[in-house]
Amino acid sequence: MNMLETRAIIVQVEGKYALVRAGRANGCDLCKGKACGAGKLSRLFCSKPRQFQVDNSINAGVGDEVIISVAEGAILRGIGLVYLLPLLLLVMGTMLGNHWAVQPAEQHDGYAAAGALLGLVAGFIAVKWISSSQAKNSIQPHIARPW
Repeated sequence: MNMLETRAIIVQVEGKYALVRAGRANGCDLCKGKACGAGKLSRLFCSKPRQFQVDNSINAGVGDEVIISVAEGAILRGIGLVYLLPLLLLVMGTMLGNHWAVQPAEQHDGYAAAGALLGLVAGFIAVKWISSSQAKNSIQPHIARPW
């Protein structure tokens, strides 16, 4: 399985988890930002160091430099879960609210708006439930090895 990796420094340790600070992203470093523009985009959107919590399976301490790893497809799955699922449920709620409206056709807007709101809330609840049930899954980044 292909893994995406980045170098990070451990900022804080809490039990079996560590808070790490990853450096600035540089794209894939293959083209040095000349051909594909990934390096320029990463400098534009990822200029600040990022901090996040990871599984500390190697018992690294504060100040240690480590390699953080996550499965290659985990990023796209996470994006799909966080953005697309609530959006999909919002649209479905709008259509259902419009379909179930008991008023004449020109007065369906209120039902469509209520359905959209319910669909969006259901989407956020579903994201929270799915992400908490997959906490130990390959979506979570982890410390692969010391630097």
